[in-house]
Amino acid sequence: MAAPLLDVQGVTLRYKTSEHVVTATHRVSFSVNRGDRYVLLGPSGCGKSTLLKAVGGYLAPAEGRLLLKGAPISRPGADRVMVFQEFDQLLPWKTVRHNVSFGLEASGKLKGAAAHAHALHYLRKVGLEKFADSYPHTLSGGMKQRVAIARGMAMEPDIILMDEPFAALDALTRRTMQDELLQLWHDTHFTVLFVTHSIPEAIRLGNRILLLSPHPGQVIAEIASNGQDEPDADGKLLSTRIHETLFADASQPELTHA
Repeated sequence: MAAPLLDVQGVTLRYKTSEHVVTATHRVSFSVNRGDRYVLLGPSGCGKSTLLKAVGGYLAPAEGRLLLKGAPISRPGADRVMVFQEFDQLLPWKTVRHNVSFGLEASGKLKGAAAHAHALHYLRKVGLEKFADSYPHTLSGGMKQRVAIARGMAMEPDIILMDEPFAALDALTRRTMQDELLQLWHDTHFTVLFVTHSIPEAIRLGNRILLLSPHPGQVIAEIASNGQDEPDADGKLLSTRIHETLFADASQPELTHA
């Protein structure tokens, strides 16, 4: 088998608050292969977003290690791009086109006309070519997220890190964005590490789903998904099996089912 693109080995993550040290995850291990749509699923406080920040190079593990293409992750890099849930992640003083080309030019990957042409290529993929010269304040929330995704894809990183990018959208727009993300994946087969606390979203978007326990996050299981909430041989839906696996202890908080 080919070596994984991302290899997370026994990672414990801690961070300081004003009062104490918080252990976000405890000895978490998983691997992501090229072309995976890998989902981290668990309740709030299980360390999903903290893991994403560590993969991004913004937080060093207290224990274990993270490898990208066999090399330790020690700092942020253009080989990893993050997409957040906040609508204000775009630069408000730059047009849509310049938001998408900014990373290309800042990293030195492309300059000038070449960067702008590359930006337009990815804006076309997310259906926003006509808005290339618009400013972020004129866009809807869903359109802003499309720009953020186009900006990430334009960098053509090894892996795109998505931290609940559709959580702040209404249900209809969220469904549309999920469809568009899947279509983009079918077009380009990029690798994505996606964080969510929604079981249906995890099933729909992921081909592999890592289930994390409540705080501190530990691996419970990894489950394969074909995008459909299908019953098993006993007639139990995948969503039900995931919920029962995550919450064998009924005292734990519920996950989102919408």
